[in-house]
Formats: sequence, C-alpha cells, structure tokens
Amino acid sequence: MTNEHDHQANSLILKRLGIDTHQEAVVYMRADCPICRSEGFQAHSRVQVITPHRTIIATLNMIHDSLLSHHEAGLSEAAWKRLSPQEGETAFFAHAPSVTSLSAVRAKLYGHRLSDESLQAIIQDVVGGKYTDIELSSFISACVGDRLDRQEIIGLTKAMIQAGEKIHWEHPLIVDKHSIGGLPGNRTTPIVVAIVTAAGLIMPKTSSRAITSPAGTADTMATLTNINLDLPTLQQVVEKEGGCLAWGGSIHLSPADDILIRIERALDVDSEGQLVASILSKKAAAGSTHVVIDMPVGPTAKVRTLEMAAVLKEHLEQTGKAIGLKVHVMMTDGTQPVGRGIGPALEALDVLSVLKREKDAPQDLREKSLLLAAKIFTIAKVATQKESYEMAREILDEGRAWIKFQAICEAQGGFHFPQKAAFTHDVLATTKGTVLTIDNRKLAKVAKLAGAPESGSAGIVLHSPLKQQVEKGKPLFTIHAETHGELNYALNYVIAQNNIITIVQEAE
Repeated sequence: MTNEHDHQANSLILKRLGIDTHQEAVVYMRADCPICRSEGFQAHSRVQVITPHRTIIATLNMIHDSLLSHHEAGLSEAAWKRLSPQEGETAFFAHAPSVTSLSAVRAKLYGHRLSDESLQAIIQDVVGGKYTDIELSSFISACVGDRLDRQEIIGLTKAMIQAGEKIHWEHPLIVDKHSIGGLPGNRTTPIVVAIVTAAGLIMPKTSSRAITSPAGTADTMATLTNINLDLPTLQQVVEKEGGCLAWGGSIHLSPADDILIRIERALDVDSEGQLVASILSKKAAAGSTHVVIDMPVGPTAKVRTLEMAAVLKEHLEQTGKAIGLKVHVMMTDGTQPVGRGIGPALEALDVLSVLKREKDAPQDLREKSLLLAAKIFTIAKVATQKESYEMAREILDEGRAWIKFQAICEAQGGFHFPQKAAFTHDVLATTKGTVLTIDNRKLAKVAKLAGAPESGSAGIVLHSPLKQQVEKGKPLFTIHAETHGELNYALNYVIAQNNIITIVQEAE
C-alpha cells in the first residue's frame, strides 16, 4: 500500500506538449528523472498517471534533452484530453497493473477459441485504455480473416455493445442501413436516409469514418454539415426530423469499434468477424430493430466471390438474430465504383445531384439508393415488395427527399456546400476502345494518395464506367488534390500501374 511519501516521491508536474499521437495516450519523461531511475521505467513501459480526479494508463516515451525538466512529465494530446488536468497540476506515477486478458489474446494467436468471458474482458480492457497499440495489433491479427467462428463473432458483438452506451427509443420500429464497404463511391446512405425519413420512418444513422477506403459516410457528411453530435443533440435531431447523419464516434456507441478501426486502418486489414461485430454492435447500440446491409461483390471489392459473400451473409443474419436484430443482406454489383466521385467532397457532390434531381446525376447511384430504400420499406412492412420501389421513387422525384435532407442538415448545425480542390489532373486514355475492367482497389489507392479522406476535397472523378466507349487522349478519370505534393504522389502511382482501367482496343 502506498503512503503519502510514496506519492510525493513519485510525483511530477504535468506539461501539455501538444503532440498528436492520435488515440494512444503517451506520457513523456526525461530518462534521467528520479522516477524513471527509482521505478525502473523504460521506453514503452505502461504507467499509471494519477491525479485526484482521474487515472489513466499511458505508454512512456523517453526524452534525452531539455524539452522537459527533471520535475516535469509531458502528455500527448490524447493523454491530456483523457486525464483533463489543469496546466501545472501534479500527478503521481506508478507501474500499470498487468493486463490479464492478454493471455486470451496470446492463446488465440496459437489457435485456441475465445470464450464469451475472455471477449468481455478483452473489450473492457481495450475501452479502458489498457492495451498498447502493439497489443491492439496482436488482437486484430489474432482475429484477422476468418479466424473467428460464429460463436466468437456473437460473443465479440455482445461484448462491444455492452462496453458502450445504448440509445433507447420510444418508437417500436427503428430502421438502419449499412454498406460492407470496399467499393469506391457508393455513397447511398445519405440518399436512403432522406428518402426513408421523408416517408415517416425513424432512421438514426450513425456512420464510421473511412477504414481502408478514400471516404466513409461520416467523412462525406462532414463536408456538408456538422456530424459531431453528442447524444442529447442526436436524440433531439431524430425526434424533430425522424433521422440523422452523424459520426458514431462522437457519441460513444460501441467505443471499442473506433479503437479497433484505428489499428485496422494502420494495418490496412479487415477481419471478417470484427467486421460483423463492428457493424451490428453499432446498429444495436443505436437502438435499431431492422437493418439492411449492402454487400458489394466483385473481383476487386472487399467481398470478392459469391462463396465469401454467402458465408458473410450468414454470419451477419445469424449474429443479428442472436442479438435481437432483423438483418437483411443485399448482394450488389461490386465490379466498379458507384457514382462518379471518389473522396469525401466529390461523393457529396454526387449525393446532392441525385437528391436535387439534376439531369446529369449519376444514375447508378440513384438506382441503387432507390433499391436500398425500397428494401427498408419492405422489411419494415410499410409497403409490399412491389409497392416499395415506386414509393421510394416518388419521394425522390417529388423533391421530398431533398427537402428532408436539408432539414436534417440544418438540425445538425447547418448545411454547406463542399469545397473544391486546388489542383486537378486528367488521366487520359492511351488507346481507343471499350472499358473492360476497373480495379476498385487501385483506383481507391489513387484517391488516398491524392489526400482522401484526410483532405476532404481530394479524390477522383471517374469518367469511364464499364462498357463505355473511350477515345484516345480523352480523360478516364480526374485526380483532385489540395497540394502539389499529394497530386504528384497519386500521379507517380498511376504511372507505375498499367491496369487500373483496362480497355479493349477496337479493331481497325
């Protein structure tokens, strides 16, 4: 048991260093400070940082110059926000307790199953900030691909739901829609929310930011309105307008998901089981009762074969059943992007053109949005399967969806048009012919190298969908970037590739 003398001996004055370590809490000390010597702290030690009001666990980094005095400890931005101290406040430091749930992660790496109890412990420790980024990476690696069986997926989903807040609505029917992802563009969600809520259904849509893609729904909506809603504000928006389009990370629904997504993004991997748990834990936490899931299938989509799609579909529907959700999976075309824009602002412009019924709006985005909205009407039993599509089409064509979308944006803090990138470059066809294939993954990488999603206006505008006739020297796609450097990164990658878009040459 520590006494007052121990606290005084192991105390340092806190200093905010303004270092962005993303979500990882990091504390900085001089290597020769008294605490490091007496406690035997080393770089990457896990330490407790204790103030009278709050305690966090942080990763220790060592300083070997005069950035800090012997009596100071620096905090990263993530650590400072989590601890919320006063500038100059004193904190007590001690070794962090061992994380016992890591033994289950190690066992999984060697092929053992994760029990419900182990998954509960792991997720609680993840949310509690007890895992380092290296340890988080090991958990994700242990679960990557198809290494979680059905019961493990259900257990993980339940653990992620229980680790965060859950919204309870007075309405008995709450609908939602989600895309598996992996297909550039495909920004149907804002259009579907507008159609469905204009019909009077309740759809509190919380979305993620991009994991491995150039944009997520939250990234796109951030170019149009405020998406950082706290829970009371989100509930007010939904009660007023019937729906919202918010970032899920701002309201702590399934908070483990945002932590795991950050590591998945860095590793550029997706886990089949964690994907199911990620989607359904967010839906259950948001209070949904009926969910339609868009699963694009194609050779360069996230789900590449019909066999993979069938397995994932079964996981989603059966896991949904286990947690009380009615889930319907729609397998859709994943052979090419949906819409023209790839990147937050460019996808937002596509969404607006469909909602405003502009003549040159991308028809594939319009049609897919109508089919998804119709499926929601069907599973919610507000219309028959035959009537649902016509119902969705009328709401869009009469302008009711556009009016509703603007109202939702205004309720969330105001509507604004997305900005345009400062630099553009056309990538031209080198031959005349017909577009045979589009590599979704490589096209998405071009958009990411151009700066998306961090640079909201960056990305690609696609001019040449499948089966389109193209002329030599005409643009296949246009790269948008906010800086010369990012534009050059993207162009260098395009030059190094020869099959992003393949064209069958016409016979002379």
